[in-house]
This record gives sequence, structure tokens and C-alpha cells, in this order.
Amino acid sequence: MRILITGASGTIGRFLSRHLASEGHHVTALGRTPPDGAALDFARFDLFGAPPRLPDADALVHCAFNHVPGKFRGGEGDDPDRFRTLNVAGTGALFRAAKDTGCRKVVFLSSRAVYGDARRGETLRETDDPQPDSLYGEVKLDGERSLEALCDGQFCGVALRVTGVYGMPPGLTTHKWTGLFEGFRSGAETEPRCGSEVHGEDLAAAVSLVLRTAKHGFEVFNVSDLLLDRRDLLTLVSECSGLAGALPARAASRPGVMDTSKLRRLGWQPGGRDKLKAFVDACNAAT
Repeated sequence: MRILITGASGTIGRFLSRHLASEGHHVTALGRTPPDGAALDFARFDLFGAPPRLPDADALVHCAFNHVPGKFRGGEGDDPDRFRTLNVAGTGALFRAAKDTGCRKVVFLSSRAVYGDARRGETLRETDDPQPDSLYGEVKLDGERSLEALCDGQFCGVALRVTGVYGMPPGLTTHKWTGLFEGFRSGAETEPRCGSEVHGEDLAAAVSLVLRTAKHGFEVFNVSDLLLDRRDLLTLVSECSGLAGALPARAASRPGVMDTSKLRRLGWQPGGRDKLKAFVDACNAAT
């Protein structure tokens, strides 16, 4: 399959492009500069520029997003209107260009933020009414709706509502918890937090799966694996390293948990606690 991918040099895009290329797909990275260290074809593209002219392809995977570096929620910085305009208009133009070019399938990396944070401790299902309470969540939901509006019998779209993503991104030497782990080993105090996570490799497997199985229309899938309290994560770090750092208290509340049974019925099998432990072991061995 000929697959275009935006955001290939980002954390998620690195996992996806490597996985799809390893399966034998012809992957072309779309962006302003070629992704470093990745043996991918490249086509110049600016999500926030003029309506794009895309290379011929069978499918598009859209990961790119304009935000303050290191932030998603709250990533609009001091100009929320520009944040909304760039991401909503740019994403809509990209989806239209993909359809006009002849792409048959589009996978959009959406977010659990479309559900909002009000339903703490509840189960979140794809059939629930989205109620985003952040600009980030609103923009992601707008992206879903712009894709859905284009879908028909010849053009299908999939929105993956993704939770937090962990793991060592291919080509990089740091990860989302690098600072957390280093602070814990040095004895720094850690703020309590509980979140949901999925390994980047398991997210990539989900993208590959829906690219193979999507046939027509528009579908939404939740993508999440673990509900993870920082106390449990750092306990695992302590056990792997033999260091007795100061563990944080358990978080006072738990986020809503996304039901992933719809994706699992297609055959998706994330790595769970075993994969988390293997990752922590690898991080410890590298220190």
C-alpha cells in the first residue's frame, strides 16, 4: 500500500512510519523538512500553507498538529484563535486534497480529549456524546467531523481516539518520562498523577490494523491500554534499578477509562503491563 504520513518526525509519527515501512508499505513523509534518520520518501508539504497537492497514494495517516512544543492540552499558547484556525482549516484542506488525489482511506489521530475530563472514573465508549472541555479536544473533534463529512462509498475515514503514548521513539534517545525518571532517581519530589497510556508500537499496530480492515464510511476507535498511577510506574522503576526513591502519593482521582473492545474485536492486542515493564527495564539498562 502507498501511504502518506504527516508528522513523521514527531513522537507518534516515528513509531507509525517505522512500523508501516517494516510491513512492506511504501511510506512517504509529508512535511516542511525530511524526517531525520528515517529511510522514507519525502514530499514537501505545509499543513498550514496553501491547499496541498499530494502525491498519488492509497491512504493517508494524519499525525501533524500545530501546538506549543511539549504541550497538547494548553498547546494553543497565547493565540487560541490562530491555533484553531491553523489546525481545523489545515486538517480539513488536507482531507479534501487526499480525497481529490484518489486516496481511498484516511486515518486521523484524534484524542481521548474529545470526551472531556468531567467523567472521571467512568467508562468512555465510542458511542458516547463527545463533550470536550479544552480547546485541544474541540479542535480534534472538529477534525473528526471534517473527515466524516467527506466519507462515502468510495472514501473511508477512521478516527483513532488516542490516549497518552509512551515508549522510546525510533531515532531518539529520550522519551516522555525521561525527566520524571531522572528526577525520581535524584530524589526529587514527584507530583501525584494517574493517566491512561499505550505504547507507541501498539498504537502503530492499531493504525496498520484499521488501514487493512476499513472498507467504507467513517468509524471511531478508542486506543488505550493501561491506567497508570505514577506511584506504580515509579515503583516499577525502583524495582528495576534497585534505587529507593521517594514515591509520590496515589493520585486523588482516576481519569475516565476508554473501552477498547471495538478495536480488540478486530484482533488488536496491546502489550499491557509486560510491555511497560520491558520498557522500564530497557530504560534502566541504558542509564
